[in-house]
Amino acid sequence: MENIFNIQTEQDFLKASLEMFRYQYENVEIYRKFVDYLKISPETVNSLETIPFLPIEMFKNHQILDKNKTADLFFQSSGTTKMNLSKHWIADEKIYEESIYKSFKQFIGKPEDFIFLGLLPSYLERQNSSLIYMVDYLMKKSAQPENGYFLYNHSDLFNLLNTLEDKKVILFGVSFALLDFLDYCHSEKNGEPLSFLENLVVIETGGMKGRKEEMTKGELLKILQHGFKTDKIYSEYSMTELLSQAYSLGNNEYECPGWMKIMVRNAEDPFAYEKEGRTGAINIIDLANIHSCSFIATQDLGKMIGKKFQVLGRIDHSDIRGCSLLVS
Repeated sequence: MENIFNIQTEQDFLKASLEMFRYQYENVEIYRKFVDYLKISPETVNSLETIPFLPIEMFKNHQILDKNKTADLFFQSSGTTKMNLSKHWIADEKIYEESIYKSFKQFIGKPEDFIFLGLLPSYLERQNSSLIYMVDYLMKKSAQPENGYFLYNHSDLFNLLNTLEDKKVILFGVSFALLDFLDYCHSEKNGEPLSFLENLVVIETGGMKGRKEEMTKGELLKILQHGFKTDKIYSEYSMTELLSQAYSLGNNEYECPGWMKIMVRNAEDPFAYEKEGRTGAINIIDLANIHSCSFIATQDLGKMIGKKFQVLGRIDHSDIRGCSLLVS
């Protein structure tokens, strides 16, 4: 298989996807069993629409891994100890790191140009988070002494940001923690302008997780825009079972890197796809998932808007980190 990070055209993507399908059918046991169960012959798969997408729930009960590989590292979804959590076994973390770097550079800029701060308490409080791995890696590439994480110590974050007002800063934040931080900022300043906001880029990663009253994505973005005094709140969309990220630079409209694609399926018929602008369930092709499964049927709701897509909520309570919000 050619280097998936070199994909330039739709034709390149189709060719790489069909090659990946055939490779994973032969080498990923759970995926092969799933395709066989559907009574689909690999020879009949000749388009993206005919590729079978593995239900994301399969990551909760099976080790989905290339038979030619071993894996010591895994990412695990969030949840309580009583829940059956998804595990994504990672045979080659260098693929994940290359995907992280190239996606971030494409949509935001070179990681080396930024200071990275993480307001990610719910992720820091558990192990094996793919999001923490991602932010750790960006911090490592940035190598700025001010890089760091914050739990609920809002005063420390507030004070640090006030010393960085002339520098380019990325703040990755889980939704409820960003809202709590804004409450702190505005009580601290009592309506005075926040001087550190001019060069601050906020990237929300979703996730109310029952910590605050649920709201639509649009409502959340409006609150964050007002609080951070910016027209654009960026968002990042990914999940435990992926090795790639889509980014929104505003308006809840996400773009994928060249090796990732969103397809919106009909909620009743998994092999029928919705037209642009119509809501359905999200299928994801993530060609960085070379050694697990690149074709995943999620429980997220969304719609296509040209080459971009919106995330509108979820069908059930599957773990995602791009959006835990209700339908807009």
